[in-house]
Amino acid sequence: MTNAASTYLGIIEGTIIGAVISWWIYNRQKKTAEIQDHILCRIKELEENHGDILKKLEDFDEKHESSFDLIQELNKKIDAIIKKSDTDSPQ
Repeated sequence: MTNAASTYLGIIEGTIIGAVISWWIYNRQKKTAEIQDHILCRIKELEENHGDILKKLEDFDEKHESSFDLIQELNKKIDAIIKKSDTDSPQ
C-alpha cells in the first residue's frame, strides 16, 4: 500500500470513527435532555401542588385561629360567670 493510500485510508477510518463517536454523544445528550425535560415538568407539577397545599394550610390556619379565638372568648365568659356566681353565692 502506498503512502497516499494509507493516508486516505487513515482519513476515512478517522472520519468513520469520528462520525460514530459524534452520533453516540448526540444520542446520549438527546436522551439526557429528554429525561431532564421530564424531570422539570414533574418539578413544575410538584411546585403547583405544593402551592395548593400551602394555600389550603393557610386557609385551615385562619379558620383554626378564629375558632381558637372564639373558644378563648367563651372560656373568659365562663370564668366570668363562675366568678360572678361565686361572689353572688352566700358564704
